[in-house]
Amino acid sequence: MTVLVGYVPSPLGEAALAAGVEEARRRGEPLVVLNMSRDDVLVDARRAPADDLARVQRDVAELGLDAVVVQVEEGGDPAAAIVAAATERSASVLVIGLRHRSAVGKLILGSVAQRVLLDAPCPVLAVKAAAR
Repeated sequence: MTVLVGYVPSPLGEAALAAGVEEARRRGEPLVVLNMSRDDVLVDARRAPADDLARVQRDVAELGLDAVVVQVEEGGDPAAAIVAAATERSASVLVIGLRHRSAVGKLILGSVAQRVLLDAPCPVLAVKAAAR
């Protein structure tokens, strides 16, 4: 069993990472940090640069956690990639960041978080970024 974190390079991703670290400690399980990039766009703001992923790996290692940072680069559907990773790694919990979106925004753009919440094979912990 593992704790899987869907990570994006943003305050929302940092909030998910912090919650994932706490869950991994509480459960005594390894931590998997997953960053996903779509292959159907030239620039994807969710794609974490290598130095950011190295920082994440270093930070969780310094905390003494058994952790791995994974970047999936060949995906077109973030929700499907996150759910597949949770299934493949036997996640006991999946931690994602959640931002507020209007009903129209969800209708037009869809919602990765909503699809993860509905399709995940395990409990999902959805966290919000700290208020600025």
